[in-house]
Amino acid sequence: MRLIIFYRLLGMVLCGNAVTVYFASDSIRLAVFTTLAFWLILQVAYFANLLFLIWRSSGVRGEQRAELFVSSQKVQFQSSDSDEVRNESSDVRQRNQMLGMAMLLP
Repeated sequence: MRLIIFYRLLGMVLCGNAVTVYFASDSIRLAVFTTLAFWLILQVAYFANLLFLIWRSSGVRGEQRAELFVSSQKVQFQSSDSDEVRNESSDVRQRNQMLGMAMLLP
């Protein structure tokens, strides 16, 4: 939703609230007071929603950070020789799989 549409919708809700309270009570003072109270409640709800979303996303990120930290520790202590060994061992595995497949074929 675009921001301008959100502001228009918010203004319509607040004006609707003010008009409704004014016609129900015939008091401008009460209409202004309830509209400001309603606006404050909307702001508190919005802020609480933001805090909840930040809390929820930080829990996911915390787990991801832990996994990233553990994997970075593993990478930190490996030498470049182990990368070559790992690449050679993956090549051997692929070759063995292909030979196994060739033996199964008639």
